[in-house]
Amino acid sequence: MPYYRVAGEIPRKRHVRFRNPTGGLYAEELMGEEGFVSDSSLLYHAHPPTAIVKSEGLPDAVAAAGLAPNHPLLPRHFRTQELPPGGDLVLARQLLMGNDDVRISFAAAAEDSELYRNSSGDEAVYIRSGAATFESVYGTIAAASGDYVIVPRGTIHRWRPGDGGVQALVIEARGHIRTPRRYLSSAGQFLEHAPYCERDLRGPAGPLLGDGEEVPVIVRTAVGLTRLTYAYHPFDVVGWDGFLYPYAFNIADFEPIVKRTHAPPPVHQTFEGPNFVICSFCPRPFDFDPEAVPIPYNHHNVDSDEMMYYVAGDYSARKGSGVDLGSITLHPSGFTHGPQPGAVEAVIQGLAEGKTTTDETAVMIDTFRPLLLAQAARQAEDPEYAWSWAKAARA
Repeated sequence: MPYYRVAGEIPRKRHVRFRNPTGGLYAEELMGEEGFVSDSSLLYHAHPPTAIVKSEGLPDAVAAAGLAPNHPLLPRHFRTQELPPGGDLVLARQLLMGNDDVRISFAAAAEDSELYRNSSGDEAVYIRSGAATFESVYGTIAAASGDYVIVPRGTIHRWRPGDGGVQALVIEARGHIRTPRRYLSSAGQFLEHAPYCERDLRGPAGPLLGDGEEVPVIVRTAVGLTRLTYAYHPFDVVGWDGFLYPYAFNIADFEPIVKRTHAPPPVHQTFEGPNFVICSFCPRPFDFDPEAVPIPYNHHNVDSDEMMYYVAGDYSARKGSGVDLGSITLHPSGFTHGPQPGAVEAVIQGLAEGKTTTDETAVMIDTFRPLLLAQAARQAEDPEYAWSWAKAARA
């Protein structure tokens, strides 16, 4: 959970007169969740943040992509490496799957995005490779491989990829993405058992002072995309304070929880959204009971679909399945999944030879409504994946 921060200049109290060097008043903007009864931040603009001069509808490529049921029911494997690169990290997102709670897209972007505001929900952008500068009304975040960047709903921002571009998984919620409550005290402090803490969160540096007139901003709402032209540049914030702002968290700072025998996915939970969770699988010591089976057991999540994005390392449980770095698997409710036949014996043999830790990094999203599939996912699908367990068992 983001904690209280102050950036730039602010007055001594809220909602009092705060004048600029020429004697005029700065314009307040309260960014608040849940109708004034949850987290908020108060921003001070050089110009009124309400002044727009134009509004025009835009075609929505994501909405046009459409979603279809996973039918006939199959476990699926998508190779994001085969999706075409190009464009920016906003308009060139390639929708893979989604439902009424969340949309999951892939982007391989090399261009700067336009200014953008998602007013439908929070976003979590996971950077798999490359680097990008995230610029917003709150300031800048330098994002690189392994970073989750959490963008609160309504934040005006843009992405500027570094040389070589950036590959990212974009998770768009229809609500808020937050730290699991069980990691927090009643006052919102990270507890000692939490797998990360306040020191691991990187807030924006700034504020970022921009200039200009008649500046366009793409706005997403539940009904589609609109380009609003603002009379003044939205990056005219001289200061802000509060609990609501974008921040980055690197997956390498997640502290794995280890048991004597194999621990279930909830120990890897990193964030939660409306009817979904985001988990981080990181290198960790093998389960240390002398009789432990140190890789996942076959399991059937009867209430959820499980999507896994393989981002680094070596997933020993899936050797021979075709899964590689950049792969995404989808294991739906209604299907029991687990390690490839022979994988358990191979890992036990590795333990006997002195291997003591896993070497795997992955981002998992469990949803509590079925995930529907978009055309981009089907274009990158491995048609043989569903039969990989049977082929391995017969080999």
